[in-house]
Amino acid sequence: VQLQASGGGLVQAGDSLRLSCAASGRTFSNYYMGWFRQAPGKEREFVAVLRWTGGIPAYADSVKGRFTISRDNAKNTVYLQMNSLKPEDTAVYYCAAAPVRTYYSIINYYRSSEYDYWGQGTQVTISS
Repeated sequence: VQLQASGGGLVQAGDSLRLSCAASGRTFSNYYMGWFRQAPGKEREFVAVLRWTGGIPAYADSVKGRFTISRDNAKNTVYLQMNSLKPEDTAVYYCAAAPVRTYYSIINYYRSSEYDYWGQGTQVTISS
């Protein structure tokens, strides 16, 4: 199983970036796909999550209204569209996959410990 994250870079505050996460090695139809980020000296934090088969996504309050998570089934790829970027969005961004678990709500997937598979991370740097 492989999750390949890409699309990071150095941009100015107010700009946009789109991250991609190409998934391979298994079927992810029964998985939640999440994005997390980790800034220097800080713990990894939840950014966004979406069930592979669709449904309503969930976002961290810090990115709500600016970031959008989506997926393309044909390409087996999950995206994170990031608009109105701020310097505090600077971090390494990771995509991850967590199996759907009975009785879990989407809120449970805010926890990084629920995820079985992780991508290698892509650096996003926002200059002020």
